Amino acid sequence: MPETTKRIISLTINGTRHEDAISDNLLLVDYLREDKRLTGTKQGCDGGECGACTVLVDGQSRISCITLAASCHGCDIHTIEGQAQNGRLSAVQRAFHEHLGTQCGFCTPGMIMAAEGLLRRSANPDDDEIRAALGGNLCRCTGYVKIIKSVRAAAEALQ
Repeated sequence: MPETTKRIISLTINGTRHEDAISDNLLLVDYLREDKRLTGTKQGCDGGECGACTVLVDGQSRISCITLAASCHGCDIHTIEGQAQNGRLSAVQRAFHEHLGTQCGFCTPGMIMAAEGLLRRSANPDDDEIRAALGGNLCRCTGYVKIIKSVRAAAEALQ
């Protein structure tokens, strides 16, 4: 078995700077969940197919179960734990709560992060843009109607 090498990475997670020695093959989802104890980022399929592990890397939605942590050196990462500020839900979190965009809740962190990524690049997305942005996020509980409504409401609240 080949020996795994380590490297030092420096990055920002939810506004806090981190510098760590990590294995070259460490996945971002494992780094966040195991090393940083940010367990809101869910492990679902472990193959980039369900979106439960979606985080923002430099403002863009990224599937963390297929992203090497080392590739995020120098990046700014946001997870679901960083969304609420001073005990107040973000606009997207609040909209998901008020418009019943969650069911069992497993997919919710990934959905919220994908929606956040969309709203950072498009202030007033239409339903097709919302569907496209959430296209990599699976929910087995709903028909997505309330999720799309929640993202639309968040966009309106941010205007």
